[in-house]
Amino acid sequence: MADQGAQDSASVGVDVGSGSVRAAVFDHAGTRRAEIVRPIQQFNPHGDVYEQSSADIWRQTCAAVRQAVAECSLPREAIHGIGFDATCSLVAVGAGGQPVSVAEDGDPVRDIVMWMDHRAVAEATEINAADDPALAYVGGEVSVEMELPKLLWLHRRFPERTASVWRYFDLADYLVWRASGADVASVCTLTCKWNYLAHERRFSDSLLAAVGLSDVLAKIPADIRQLGSAAGVLSAHSAAELGLLPGTTVATGIIDAHAGGLALLGAEPEGGLAIISGTSCCHLVNSRTPVMVPGVWGPYFGAMLPGWWLNEGGQSAAGSLIDWTLRQSDAWPALEAEAATTHRSVYAVANAWVAALQAREPEPTRHLHVLADHHGNRSPRADPAARGIMAGISLEHGPDALARRYLATVQALAYGTRHIIASLNEAGHRIQRVVMCGGGTRNPLLLREHADATGCDLHLASEDETVALGAAVLAATASGGFPDLHHAAAAMVRPGGVVRADPARRAFHDTKYAVYLALYDDWCRYRRMME
Repeated sequence: MADQGAQDSASVGVDVGSGSVRAAVFDHAGTRRAEIVRPIQQFNPHGDVYEQSSADIWRQTCAAVRQAVAECSLPREAIHGIGFDATCSLVAVGAGGQPVSVAEDGDPVRDIVMWMDHRAVAEATEINAADDPALAYVGGEVSVEMELPKLLWLHRRFPERTASVWRYFDLADYLVWRASGADVASVCTLTCKWNYLAHERRFSDSLLAAVGLSDVLAKIPADIRQLGSAAGVLSAHSAAELGLLPGTTVATGIIDAHAGGLALLGAEPEGGLAIISGTSCCHLVNSRTPVMVPGVWGPYFGAMLPGWWLNEGGQSAAGSLIDWTLRQSDAWPALEAEAATTHRSVYAVANAWVAALQAREPEPTRHLHVLADHHGNRSPRADPAARGIMAGISLEHGPDALARRYLATVQALAYGTRHIIASLNEAGHRIQRVVMCGGGTRNPLLLREHADATGCDLHLASEDETVALGAAVLAATASGGFPDLHHAAAAMVRPGGVVRADPARRAFHDTKYAVYLALYDDWCRYRRMME
C-alpha cells in the first residue's frame, strides 16, 4: 500500500512521439491521475524527408499539460516537477528563439528534422568513412537517423541559414529550454545521437574536423547534465502556458524510448532487455562494463541509467510498417468500415480476421514471408539502403489476403527483434528477461508473435503509458522526491502481465526465421546485380 505522502505528491511526464504529444500526471506511488493526448503535425514533402514544427509541438504540449493538470484532482502545489521525453529529432533555433527553417523550400514553420528523415544517407556514409575511433561507441558507424549526418546535410545546402543558428537542440532538450530557459543538454541525447563520448566527457575533435563540423560545437549547449538531475525551473511565462506554478522543477530531458527503458529497467537493470514498441521499435540493454556489438548503437555510458553502459538496437519502421501494410490492401475500406460500425480499432478487427483465417489454416504464413526493412535496417545490419521484400504472394484478395499479409508483417518484426537479441548475446550480453512497453503492447497478436518467434516470455508493466511514466520518474527524482532513479522506478513502476512463449510453435518459427535471414541476403544479391 502506497503511503499518503506519495499519493499527495506528483510529477508531470510529457511524452512527444512522432504523431502526438501525451501529458500525464503521476503521483509518486506511480498512479496515473490524468492523461491527455494531442496530435502534432508531420510534414513529408517527398520521399524520405520528414519535418516538424517546434511551435506546433510546444503549443500542443502546453494544451495537453494544462488539461491534464486541470483534470488530475490534485492541487498545483502537489506537482513538484515536470519531465520531457521526445523523439531524437533535430531542432534549429535562431537568435531570440526564432525558428530556423530546415525545409528545402524555406518554410519557416518547419524547423525540425525528424529522427525518421533519411535525406542524409550520403553524409552518414562520409562520416563513417572517416573511421574515427569514436565510431566504436556507436556500433561502428553513425546512422542516418543521428544528428551529425543531418547537420552536415544542412550546413552544405543552406550555409546562410545555418550561420544564423544560435542553438541546435535535440527535441527533448529543446522542450526543457522552452520550459525553463536553461541552456542545457542531456547526457542521453548527446551521447546517443550526437556522438558525445560521455565516458570521457568530450566530443571527438578529430571526427568533427574530418567532416568539417568543428564549428558546430559552439551551437550545442556546453552544460551537459545527468539523468535524474534538474535542468532548471519553470519560468513564469512557461508556467502560465502549462498551467503549473512558476519555480516547478524541470528535469533534464531524455529520448522517448529511453524514458520507457528507464521505467522498465530502472529498478532491476541487470539481465533485462527493454523493448519500446511504437512507430519504430527500440531494444535497450544495460551492462556494468562496455559491450561492443557490431551494428548495434553504443555502448553509451550513463545514457539511460547513471553508472550503467547502454546498447541500443532498433527497427526504423514498426507500427508505421503495420499501418502501411494494412492500408495497401484492397480490403482496407472494409476493415475501416467494420471498425467504425463495431466501435473497435482497425487492429482489433484485423486480429479477428487473422483468428478466422487461422481457424481454417493453422499457420497461414507458411508460404508467405516478409523482410521488414522497408525503411532500412537500423540494427544489426546497420543498412539504411536495405528495403523490404515479400515472397510468396498470390492473387488472393479481400479480408483473408489482408489478414495473411498483416500476420506475416508482424512476424517479420518479431524476427527482427530475435536477430537483435541474438546479436546482443553473441557479443557478450546475457539477456534473461524481456520487458516491453509502448503502443505495440495494446496489440495481443503482436505480443503473441513476439513471444513465440523469439522464444522469450514478454513481461509488461501495469501502466500502459510507461514512456510518460519514465519522464515522470525523472521529474520526481529531479525535484527531490527520491534519492535516485533506482528508488524512484522501484516506487513508481509496477509489474503487469506476462505473455508466455508457446514452445509448440518453436520449430515453425525457427524455420521462418531462417527464411527471414535469407531474404536479406537475397536483397543484397539483387542490389549487387543492379549496380
